[in-house]
Amino acid sequence: MNENDGKEFAELGVKTWLIKELFNLGIRSPTPIQKGCISRILAGDDCIGAAKTGSGKTFAFALPILQHLAEDPYGIFALVLTPTHELAYQIADQFSILGQPLKLRVCIVTGGSDQLEESLKLAKRPHIVVAMPGRLADHITGCDTFSLKKVKYLVLDEADRLFSESFQDDLETIFNALPAKRQNLLFSATITEDVRDSKILPLNKDKLLTWTETDSQLTVSTLDQRYVVCPAYARDVYLVQTLRKYRETKPSSHIIVFTDTKKECQVLSMMLNAISMDNVCLHGFMRQKERVAALTQFRSNLKCTLVATNVAARGLDIPTVDLVVNHKLPLEPKEYIHRVGRTARAGRSGMAISLITPYDILRLGEIEDAIKTKLTEYKIDDDEAVKIFTTVSVTRREQEAQLDNEEFEQRKRNYRVKRWIQAGVDPDMMEEGFKDVIGKITKIKRKADNVKAKKDLEESSAKKKKKIKGNKADFNNK
Repeated sequence: MNENDGKEFAELGVKTWLIKELFNLGIRSPTPIQKGCISRILAGDDCIGAAKTGSGKTFAFALPILQHLAEDPYGIFALVLTPTHELAYQIADQFSILGQPLKLRVCIVTGGSDQLEESLKLAKRPHIVVAMPGRLADHITGCDTFSLKKVKYLVLDEADRLFSESFQDDLETIFNALPAKRQNLLFSATITEDVRDSKILPLNKDKLLTWTETDSQLTVSTLDQRYVVCPAYARDVYLVQTLRKYRETKPSSHIIVFTDTKKECQVLSMMLNAISMDNVCLHGFMRQKERVAALTQFRSNLKCTLVATNVAARGLDIPTVDLVVNHKLPLEPKEYIHRVGRTARAGRSGMAISLITPYDILRLGEIEDAIKTKLTEYKIDDDEAVKIFTTVSVTRREQEAQLDNEEFEQRKRNYRVKRWIQAGVDPDMMEEGFKDVIGKITKIKRKADNVKAKKDLEESSAKKKKKIKGNKADFNNK
């Protein structure tokens, strides 16, 4: 590394020891968001940063935090909040790598491990705490082994998601435990009004940087965005055919397939494995150890296909992902942006293919309007799809039957109970009410089915009578 190397980082105020760590990671120059934010954060300003996924947002806040920590190392120095387990572990890894010369201590608080174990780690005053709001709020209200009163930096990564209603109570608990004097750094691919004018997190308007990309296109130019038109009943068939066609030219490429529900994710993964399309899955009903294991296999090339829900759509940084497939289009355009942002990262090229039925045309139009880009068609041979229709359909039904519904329903119940406990309500009472509601819905559905069946029977009977009457008339005429 010569004296001109890292000059752009040095001009932003980044110290030599951090530039050396960046060079070890192969990073030679700052990205636009890093150029726009680092010097102002080092100067003590609050910051709202919005940029496309894969644009280097994490280092935009990690570099200033580590530089200031090196001047006065103590714990807990910075708190980073994030909406998902996977993103928390990823951010912690990036801090640990950059902070090796400081012997940086990072603590992850996500609920994936024993709460007592997490409490003991917090009591040792780590330099950086990376947490999900729910679990950290539990620690704040449930134990006094640590303090957040000396936190200098509060970072909200994927801030638009964190300011959604589901996190609000937990955020209020956390913000009340923090000192009034601190720097607030908010980053995301999409910045909403809730982020810009939050009532629970007032920003220092006198020293506030709001940085957004000048490019109005919300997806990167190196991303090739396509669609495949398919009948609703043959969506799985066209998914299989799309994956096969893509792998003909790129057999060892990394692919993420996104779908909408946890159960759909599990069944889809089992179906693909059953037809020799090796993969791992990732969804919210999996235990933390299972989720970490799945991601580890995907990152290390042991498995080259990941089937996931939106839990993998935000912040997940796996640079080698070549293709993202939307098995079903997300409801919101911003979720589409986050999903396809898992590929074409850090200047690399990538492709995103969305399976659409005639019912999805309006939603596709909304997405195209939001990203200011028109998707082009990815041609699939219909004749080839017809050949595998029976195999895929039968395999799908077999896997649905094989899925241990009892275990899956138990995980679903555990998930509900956890949410109710976090909300401070009696889970037994809520479960009883939940069963009553489900019972009523089932009765209403059964009643509606009976009415429909009765109506169909009456119509069928009327048609038969009409036919018999017509036959008699024809006979009499003869």
